[in-house]
Formats: sequence, C-alpha cells, structure tokens
Amino acid sequence: MSVKIRLKRMGTHKKPYYRLVVADSRSPRDGRFIEMVGTYDPLKKPAEIKVDQTKTLDWLKKGAIPSDTARTLLSKAGVMKQFAEAKKSFFCTRGVCS
Repeated sequence: MSVKIRLKRMGTHKKPYYRLVVADSRSPRDGRFIEMVGTYDPLKKPAEIKVDQTKTLDWLKKGAIPSDTARTLLSKAGVMKQFAEAKKSFFCTRGVCS
C-alpha cells in the first residue's frame, strides 16, 4: 500500500478550503483518508497554513510521499526542512554521512 500526503478539498462553491491528509494512493481525492495532519485556507490574506509537525514528520519517516502541492505547503511550514535534518542526522550517526 502506497501512502501519500495530499490535499482534500472542502468548502463551498468558489470558496475552497483544504485539509492536508494522509491517504492511500488508490483512494479518490475527496474520499477516505487515514489521518488529517493540517489545513490550508487560500482565501485568507496571507494564505493560512496549519500543520501538525509531529504527525507529519512521523508519516514522512514511515515513507509517506507528499504530492507536489503538499510538498510546497510543507516546505512553507518548515516541515520538509526538519525532515531533511532528521534524515541527515539519522544517517550521520551510522557513519554514512557525506
């Protein structure tokens, strides 16, 4: 089972609101999901991004693959930087650091 971190569209017509969810890659965009890890509101100025960093980092460590848009939002929230540092420190402790 391939797990992805992606956006689930909520809200009404012409007023989108998104949830950042962890879902099986075979499920539809607005269908079943495993866990909600954040929200994104593009209508607010500036756009509001709320991410539960501990849950998101946990799923990234387990191998969840973020979609392109989710990766951009996670980068803006600082989660991808934390994940890269955690990954680097993990390998450096095992002598594989470059």
